[in-house]
Amino acid sequence: MHKIITIAWNMVRRSIGTVKGVMIFILLPSVVVAAIISFTGGAGEEQATVLYANSDTGAAGKHLLAELAKTGDYKLEERRDEAALKEATIEQEGTAGLWIPAGYSASLMAGQQPQVSVYELRASESSMVLRMKLTAITANMAEAAQAVAAGSSGTGDVQAQLAAVLRQAEQHNVGSTRTDYNLYPRQTLSVVTGLTLMFLMALVTSSVSLITDDRSGRTMIRMFSAPVRSYEIALGNFLGSFLVGMIQILVVLSLGRWVLRYDYGMPMALYFLVLAAFMLVSMGIASTVAGLIRNPRNAGMLNSLILTPTCMLGGCFWPISIMPDYMQKLANFTPQKWAIQAVDIAATGGGWNELWLPFAILGLMAAILLAVGSAILRPNEAGISA
Repeated sequence: MHKIITIAWNMVRRSIGTVKGVMIFILLPSVVVAAIISFTGGAGEEQATVLYANSDTGAAGKHLLAELAKTGDYKLEERRDEAALKEATIEQEGTAGLWIPAGYSASLMAGQQPQVSVYELRASESSMVLRMKLTAITANMAEAAQAVAAGSSGTGDVQAQLAAVLRQAEQHNVGSTRTDYNLYPRQTLSVVTGLTLMFLMALVTSSVSLITDDRSGRTMIRMFSAPVRSYEIALGNFLGSFLVGMIQILVVLSLGRWVLRYDYGMPMALYFLVLAAFMLVSMGIASTVAGLIRNPRNAGMLNSLILTPTCMLGGCFWPISIMPDYMQKLANFTPQKWAIQAVDIAATGGGWNELWLPFAILGLMAAILLAVGSAILRPNEAGISA
């Protein structure tokens, strides 16, 4: 065991023991993933700022604003009039501007369908949802106004009766329970996960290069001439690369969660386990490729033939569902597909009764590839020099 740890520590020192190594294997993936999170709007679910100007003196305008505030999805900021509202919207001080015209409540009581104006520079998801909520709230107020008007029989203050009804409606004494609460992964999560997997698998290049350099430089022969077995050399290289990958995963996840405040939609420990399982398979691939390659100059080329196609098939760049059927079947042989599937299951609230399958497949892939890599490493061969 001491020999394996020594070889592993030497691999870690050679990989990230220099400033260049830290920049390539730690900082570069972190910066790229951080950029992807930033560009895909991963800063968390924040309240949308809605500017408003209310010229209505009745109860309907106040009720409309109160209902929007109760949703908790919007931060309402008042402007003095419609002109100021338009100017603030042009200056992009908010997501959208809401203008409630004068006589809005009176028009509702008269059986009309008055329209509130929504100003925006460009259509967005928040503004579209705002319009839908406004339509729903306005429809409910129109029904209440019609009921008040029908029951008033021309007596009493109709506006006061409508205000009383709307105040009672704001209490929400009768509501509904939401049983399907965002049971789907974040749209950007698959992109972030795919890019993270790609950079983790890129460590295969460094592992293959270091191992083939050891073989061509006869370092591996000298290690094998000592009382060190072939499987100990393979496990040492495997463990060293795995430790580098763990450091990379911790830095990337910490940067995304606590610096960029990205919500992965699942426990951080579980997301770490998924990436760690994928790293095990990547290290198994590294061991196998290193055992097959004899010329160090072929390491980068062969790795490109593995990294790019598997990332494309595994769904790192686009959903697997849009690919032809035969490609979807081929994706079952790529570790990226099962890692992304595990993330999707966890993000939708799935338990270990569902997660065991992708984790079992990733573990089986890692065990087979490591066994093959250890068997074909043959450290007693010097390889072909460049």
